[in-house]
Amino acid sequence: MISADRMAQVDANAAALGVPRKQLMESSGNAVAREVRAVADPGARVAVVAGRGNNGGDAFVAARFLDGDGSHPSARRNGDSDGGYDTSVHLLGRAETIATDIARENWDALRRGEYDAEEVGDSRDFDLPDCDVVVDAMLGTGVTGALREPEATVAERINDADATVVSVDVPSGVNADTGEALGASADATAVEADRVVTFHDAKPGLDSLDAEVTVADIGIPAAAERLVGPGDLLPVRSGTKGDDARTYVVGGGPYTGAPALAAQAALRTGADLSFVAAPDPVAPQIQGYAEDLIVQSYDGDHLTPEQVPDLVETAESYDDVVVLGPGLGNADETLEAAKRFLAEFSGRAVVDADALPVVPEVETDATLVCTPNRKELAEMGGPEVESADALRDHADEIEAFADELGHVVLAKAKDDVISDGERTRVSTAGTPGMTVGGTGDTLAGTAAGLLATHDPFQSACMAAYANGRAAELLDHRRHDGLLASDLLDALPRALWGEDDE
Repeated sequence: MISADRMAQVDANAAALGVPRKQLMESSGNAVAREVRAVADPGARVAVVAGRGNNGGDAFVAARFLDGDGSHPSARRNGDSDGGYDTSVHLLGRAETIATDIARENWDALRRGEYDAEEVGDSRDFDLPDCDVVVDAMLGTGVTGALREPEATVAERINDADATVVSVDVPSGVNADTGEALGASADATAVEADRVVTFHDAKPGLDSLDAEVTVADIGIPAAAERLVGPGDLLPVRSGTKGDDARTYVVGGGPYTGAPALAAQAALRTGADLSFVAAPDPVAPQIQGYAEDLIVQSYDGDHLTPEQVPDLVETAESYDDVVVLGPGLGNADETLEAAKRFLAEFSGRAVVDADALPVVPEVETDATLVCTPNRKELAEMGGPEVESADALRDHADEIEAFADELGHVVLAKAKDDVISDGERTRVSTAGTPGMTVGGTGDTLAGTAAGLLATHDPFQSACMAAYANGRAAELLDHRRHDGLLASDLLDALPRALWGEDDE
């Protein structure tokens, strides 16, 4: 099954893979027409009641296919059938307010083709014609809540009609995820469908309906669900001004660039403030990379267990999303400190680089996104992957490992594999130039910036796609000369789904 929100994402991903929505609408309309043929013989009277969205567009296409059985406009005017259906189309509202270009194109095709198609300006004046079948295409899966006018009045008239009701994707007024007819009162009106033709996959709420449900394959590639694409991109910030999303990078010691890259990437992808906790000797160097960073130093030249209580207290006091690992080094004391941090921390964290090997050893209440490369994945106890090109071939093993680990795993290579142990996706975004050092640090920071306002699996999927897409946006200018710091400027455009300049 697939939720309404996920279905919208898959539609967008299919378009990015080269299967445009217009083509999917054509297939959907054909499927609706097949459903009508299953309940009524040629010559039957069919009333198509359509809204102004893509659900209505599906129905406009269906009207053409029903006529395509042989009936010509001149035959309809003469009352003859010639194998077709006596079809009328009723658009709720004005044609100029149709919401999408493809739905409007299909409405225009009906008008130019001299089909029986009318605009309904006032539902009070709408009389549903005598008919054998009503096609309910007022609202689709993307609309929830009580029916408003004109749909509410029209739904009552559909329910009162002595006709078989075929709903497109979901009965209007029914929540596709829950099956409930939502409204301000218990007698909320929704269309009472006899049959539902839904697309690509069943919707969870349809099981509870007293209707026969047909799932129609409309040609969406399986890759539209498996591969992360532009449809998976959600708004970066969901809060309002004053609701700070903060990241807290615990990193640095032997290396200074890694925590700086991670902290800057977080700022580019949703964080309002980005802090770096680093040892005294390297704190000024990290601060020097960007004036936007807030660098807080601690004693010593590397992270030790003694610093952990203060770091945890700071992170939890401000509800920070932590990035643990960039540039820390692998001194024994540092690994013990990373282990202690995770054991004591109960918030959200992205674990990267040197801190990754300790994750399987720790019982933690924290919500983690782990970002290993293939070698780090093996060190954590995950599958051993022979090459960067082969990582996606081990997707099932990575899913099993994520399930055992109990955390989201974003395994990075030529193609990234993201899994929470139940769901697994692959991101193919990126360029060969991303083998340069530091792109993993920008990935970790991007995941942290998104984790402030999205769930861990969504954050990891979006981060993998955005980091790779940022490189693609720069490819014609950087090619193999890409630097990880180049990605910082491109990350916002990648998350907005923009094309190259």
